Parts: sequence; structure tokens; C-alpha cells
Amino acid sequence: MTFLTTASAAADGVGDCTATEGAVVAVDFGAFGGPVQRGCDPTPTNGYDLLHDAGFTTVGTQHDGPAFICRIGHGSFDSGTQYPKPDKESCVLTPPATAYWSYWTASPGDHKWTYSQYGAMDRKVKDGDVDAWVYGGTDTGGTTGGPGFTPDDVRAGDGGGTPDPGGTPTGAPGTIDTNAAAKWLKSQLADGERVVDDPATPNYLLTAETAYALAAAGGRSTALDKVTAFLTAHTVDYAYPNGTDQAPDAAAAARLALLAEITEGDPHAVGGHDLIGDLTDNVCPAGPESGEPTLGCTAKGDFRNAAYAEGQALSVLALLRAGVTPATAAVDRLTQLQCEDGGVTSILIRPGEYCDGDPATTALVALVLKKAGGHQVAVAKAHTYLAKAQRADGAFPGYTGSPTGSITATAYAAQALRALGDTVRAGPAVGWLSRQQLVGGGFGFDEGATDPAVYPTPAAVLAGTGTSLVTLTTKPTEPTDPPSSPSGTPTPPTGAGPDLKKGVAYLTSAANLRQGRYYTSGPDDTTHADFGLTVDGAYALAATGLNNAKLRGIVDFLDLSGKDGDGRTVNDWTGVGTPYPAGGAIGKTALLAEAVGRDPRDFAGHDLVGALDKAVCAKPSTAPDLSCAAKGAYTYAPSVFSQSLAVMAQLRAGEKPAAQQPIAYLESLQQDSGAWPSLIPSTNDSDVDSTAIAAMALDLAGGATADRAVHKATAWLASKQLSDGGFPGTAGNSVNSAALAIQGLSLDGTAYADEIAKARKFLASQQNSDGGFNVAKNGQSGSDLRASTQAVGGATGISFGALNRDLSGTSAQPTPSPTPTPSPSADGPDIVTPGGTGAGGVIADGGGGSLAATGVQIGALTAIAALLVLAGWRTAVVARRRAESGGGR
Repeated sequence: MTFLTTASAAADGVGDCTATEGAVVAVDFGAFGGPVQRGCDPTPTNGYDLLHDAGFTTVGTQHDGPAFICRIGHGSFDSGTQYPKPDKESCVLTPPATAYWSYWTASPGDHKWTYSQYGAMDRKVKDGDVDAWVYGGTDTGGTTGGPGFTPDDVRAGDGGGTPDPGGTPTGAPGTIDTNAAAKWLKSQLADGERVVDDPATPNYLLTAETAYALAAAGGRSTALDKVTAFLTAHTVDYAYPNGTDQAPDAAAAARLALLAEITEGDPHAVGGHDLIGDLTDNVCPAGPESGEPTLGCTAKGDFRNAAYAEGQALSVLALLRAGVTPATAAVDRLTQLQCEDGGVTSILIRPGEYCDGDPATTALVALVLKKAGGHQVAVAKAHTYLAKAQRADGAFPGYTGSPTGSITATAYAAQALRALGDTVRAGPAVGWLSRQQLVGGGFGFDEGATDPAVYPTPAAVLAGTGTSLVTLTTKPTEPTDPPSSPSGTPTPPTGAGPDLKKGVAYLTSAANLRQGRYYTSGPDDTTHADFGLTVDGAYALAATGLNNAKLRGIVDFLDLSGKDGDGRTVNDWTGVGTPYPAGGAIGKTALLAEAVGRDPRDFAGHDLVGALDKAVCAKPSTAPDLSCAAKGAYTYAPSVFSQSLAVMAQLRAGEKPAAQQPIAYLESLQQDSGAWPSLIPSTNDSDVDSTAIAAMALDLAGGATADRAVHKATAWLASKQLSDGGFPGTAGNSVNSAALAIQGLSLDGTAYADEIAKARKFLASQQNSDGGFNVAKNGQSGSDLRASTQAVGGATGISFGALNRDLSGTSAQPTPSPTPTPSPSADGPDIVTPGGTGAGGVIADGGGGSLAATGVQIGALTAIAALLVLAGWRTAVVARRRAESGGGR
């Protein structure tokens, strides 16, 4: 295939464009014996102008006008003749789908084309975009007849390189006057209860949004109660416009359900209607492609009448906050709306349709997917998209190509970035918003607006109060029992901290530790062991030394290949001895053996050290083998957590030579700031949890390079501490992140004594009366098993590289019957850590999950192997996460 660059004097040369400035268009004249011709526009506007500014000429049809491209020509090919010639196509009527110029698009970083079902005049082109025109036939979905070249083949510059995320915003900080904003919103309420479009027409959507803002700014109040009562009384009018015997308006039902959840109401009984039940009962089984379309369904997994991505996301969130697991297809539907560049489109598109994301929708969907768990790759892509979209002053545009900062987009982005732990970007976004607040307290739609509006103001209030619809609640924080210092060994860092005795009692209670041997993913699961979480619990018990008998029971269960109620052993989780050894899971298990004095070369019937040495990747794997992310990585271990645990296991086994490549690779992942990302290959996020665990691994490795890396890491960790002593994680102000940060900072405990003391005090504030810990401050209250394992062990400050517990003097625990019997649940509700899936999985949760627990059930490996052949690295990782596995991270 021949590629030619436009040389016409009338055209901008491709040399005037780069990978990040200007847009490129390629026209394939191959159907007419010509080359693929390229051209560029340094200042792109739309797809139609790009063609002409790049030196091409076009003719439209008489029927459709110039917007429907019927002929294309260029001066460098056949003297500028436009094809197809009139004897082949008259261009009077719309050409048939078997012979026309099809239009294809790719955003920066895209490696494949997307068929555009819209005209070139309707496409807003941005810097770094690539367009292609191909003559021939396609089907209506654009699944055939695409370009014979990739976007990378025709990009400007070096081609194909994904532009780096946007630089760190430099906008000044600022504080939104949320009380003034709430006061202004109250002034917009008719009779103090509703927003109206005119005196007779309530605007229920804006009324609900106003209620959220009042809850965020002032908690429970008379004003909020009045608005809530109005909406409840009009549930049918708002959520059931077609009648109560029909499917509800999903977005409206979700908004009302969320309001009930936020204000401690019952979403199953709002205005006499079970909103959660009605949402659950109206998930589309199929889309129009099934031949039996359902009214209100665009594709399988849609909530009926959701209409837009916002309605889909809010519906998923309403179910999650109600403690109901949404249909898998409903959650996955959100990922199908994600474009190649990580943005999420606001339209409920079908697969293959043109995708153009926007920051507000992307941020909302990222928040919901993080809450749902199991979609870290999609969340990471969304994070990268938001980083690229943010302006230097902290603002976000409302849509692709907009030069204007949007209040709503910036507010949602600030909420998501804070939830993802990216306070470096969230802060300037809030600061920009603060400078857009008008004198009366309200906000306009865009920067420079002089007139306030209701719609953008509530989102700004939530951003200003540091919350989102995922975490917003009017429920006051319940006081916890005063923490007390534990007796016995080891001695934790000085200063007030959590009550480790109570914490250990919670971890070893019959309600949590099944048969005294293993943990499951929740109180309703009595048979399926979560092996990763079980090892986490053992780490916590080893760190405290407060119940060595229970620790012995867990270790014996794992070492003797004890079976859970489903007949699975720890080897089914690690994959040791199979074609799919999970390096992180093997390392995590070996590290436990080393910590308690067992032989990692003969644990659970396997030589874990030998298996780990074999799991070191000599080079990146290529399709169909996608087991290795990079040279020095471990097989099927795509997280910094997995890498770090495996490195420590090798080092503690005396395998320093074998660990050299993994150490070098881990060192290479450190960012200039001192932080590490959560996933490998790097997703360019900066993660507290991963930075702490990587620092522990390199501290154990030693050496000048490692020592410098640890010094940078601890300095970065200290810089991320919040004013209350907590640390940002994917769950918000995260218990897990604070606990791991304590371990990381304790590598230089003298220098960071104050930070460690503040973090321990923060953990104490998040401990509940049952001894367990919340997932995050201001999140849903109630003890969470995953967060508690990390909090108990992390509070001691002991690195995993130095963890030791002598079990001599303990005796084997009684062996229960193979099939566990149900036991009562713990006092608090079961709260799955955002980013976790209960059953756990492969990918590390960027900031709020449990310790790394990688692996997959062997019974699912056949399907996974097929996926690995068909999908890319990260797609395979997601598939493995969805398979039954043990552990959170």
C-alpha cells in the first residue's frame, strides 16, 4: 500500500502537524488505482473543513447537499480528478451502501478506527485526531469495509504514540462558599419545596439536584426535608410518566432512590413505590439486534428508558447504594460507552458506533464503576482521559474541542479525581470553580457567565464539600469507642491509635473467620474461600501477635492444602503447577510462609520459591501468549502490589540474583514524583497503596538505587497526607491507604513520626464498636473485613519485608468438617471495598482495596486462555478478574 503526503500548495503539509497539534486526514484512492493520500490542518474545526484544508476537493449529492461526500479528489493524484467519476456515480441521490465514501475516525491514542455514522460537518475535530475516507461498501454498523491501514500508519510525527497526559495544572487553589450556594438555591425554590420552569410546571430533575446540594452543604435540615417531601409526593409524576404499570423513567427513579439513600430513607418505599425493585426488574435483556426489540432499550443491559449514560450510571449507583448487586450486563454497559481515549460518551451508543466522550459523563461513570468494583482498567482509562482534558487553570471543557471551561464538567471531574486520589488535579479544579462563583452564591453554566443557573450549581456544591453522589449522606458519623493501646508484642508506634485487641477479635470472630480457617467474600457466602483475603488476615494476625492460635489455624489450612466448601485449595488460587501461574499470588503465599517460619519451598505441596523464579518474565509476551507485561514482571501479575509482594518473597527466600530483573523493573516504574502507579504496564496514576508496598520491597532489596527510590517514595507519601491524618485512595479518605502509608512511612519512622501518629489517630477514628473498620471516612458506615485486615496490620508499622511471627508453642487447631455451616453476619453491613469484587481478582485497586491477591480459579482457565488469545493485556486482566478468584488485590 502506497502512502503519499499532500504536497499541494493549497494544502497544509503534514509536517505542519504533530501528534498533539493539528489533525490528519487520509483518503484511500486504492479503489481507483491510487495511493493513500494524507493531509493535515493545524487548526482543525470539523471533519468537512479538515478535508478541504488538507487540500482535498469534494462534491456532495444533489439530494443531500455538500455534507454527504460523494466524490473526493486531490491535485497530486490523476490531476485532481474527483472519484468516483460521473459515469460510475451520478451523485444525484444518496449512493448505495455497497459503493460510497465511508468515514472513519480515531482520537489521540486510538489504535483502531471507529466507523462514523455521522457526517463530517457534524464531527468536531480536535488536536491529535485522525480521519480516514475509504471507497467501497460497509454494513450499517461499519463492521466491514474499513481502512486497510491503522491510525498509527497515518498519524503525524512519529505516529501512534499516545500523547502524555496533560501537565500538572497550575491554577490557584480556592474554596467554594457552599453555604452561599445553598442559600441561593433555596431562594430559587417555589414555596420552599420545588424548582419550577414556570409557575405551574415543577422541574423535578432540578429539584432533586437542589436536594443533593442542600444535603451536602448543611446535612439534614428543615429545608431539605421539605424538598424531599415534595419529591416523594410526586413520585408517580416524576418517575412513572407512562403509568405505574409501565417501566419507570430510569434516571428519575434513580434520582429519587439516591435521595432516599442519602437522607436515610428507604428506596424500596418512596411514595409507595419500590424504586429499587422496579429498576432491577427493568434491565433490557437485549437490544434491537435481537429482532425482538423492547421499548426503551438501546442494547442489552440498558435500564429501560435510561435514555442517556447519566441515567444508566445513576441507576447502577442507586442499586449499589441500596445494597443490591446490579445485573452484570447493566454495569458492563457503562464500559461499552467508553471511547478508545478513555472518555465516556453521554449517548447510549451501540458497539461500533461513533464515540466522543465528555468530561462530565466520564467522571460520573468513573465514580460509579469504581464503586461497583471490577473495572479498574476502565476507571484508569477514564482517569487518564480526565488528566488530558484538564486545562492548566484547572478547568474542564464541556465537550470535545470546546475552548470554554464548563462548571458542570469541572465539578464532576473534581469529584471523580478526588475519589481516585488525584488531589493534585482535584484541587485546582475546585479552585477554578471558586473563582466562577457569582456574587449571590450561584454558578453560571460556563466560565465568565454573569447569570446564575440552578443546573450547574448543585454539582459545584458537591465538589466544594468534597463529596459525590457515591458518598453523600446526611447520616452523622457515629462515635466510636475510645482507642486503647494493646498490650503484648509487638509494640506499635507511639501515640494514640486503634485498639488492636478489638481489631483482632473482629478478624477472628466466628462470623468472619469461617471454621477458624479462612475468609469468604461476605457473610452470605459460607463455602467459597477468598484465599487472598485469608492471607491478608494472616498477615494482620502475624503483625500483632495477639492470637497466634487462630493464625496457626489459617496457616495450617493453607499449608496442608485444606479445602473450602467448594473443594478448592490455595493452589487453585495461585495457579502453581498449571500453565497459568499467578506470580503475585504465589509471592503473597510464599511471603506468609516465610513470615511464620514455614518452608516456602514446601508449602501447600509445592515449591513456591522455584515457581516464583520460573514466573519471572524474560521479555514481554506477544499474542497469543499475553502472560508477561514486561521483562522483569511476573506472569499474570499486572499490578505494582503483585510485583512488590513477589519481589519480597524472592528476597526473603535468599533468591536475590533471581530477583534482580524484577527489582529493576519495579524501580523503573517509579515516577519522578516518587510515586508508583497501580497497574503494570503503568497507567500513569499515582497511588498511595502501591507506593507504600513498592517502598517496602525496595527497602528490603537495599542498594544505592533502591535507597534513593525509598527516600523519594516516603517523601511523596508524606506529601499526600490529608489534614485529618488520612490518605487518599480510590474509596476516598481511605482506611486501607492510611494503613499502608503507616507501613511505608515507618521505613523512616524517626523522620515521619508526626505523620505516622496522625495516621494512626485517623485509623482510630474509623474503628467501630465491633472492632472492625470503615472503608473510608464519610463513606458508608459499617465494618469492612478487607479494610480491617489492612488497618490492623498496618497500624503496627511493620513492613512485609520484616514481618515475622514465631508459632512455636502453638498447637494444631481442630479440623472442622469439610462443609462449613452458615454463621451469623457481623454487626455492620457487608461493604465491598470499591475496586474489589468480593471474590477478588487480578488487578490492584488503585487506592482503596486490600492487599494484592492475584490469581484465578483453575476451572475458569480454559475460557481465560481463549480470552488471552483474542484480547489485549488489559482486556485479559479484566476477564481474569471476572473469573472466580480469591482476594481483593
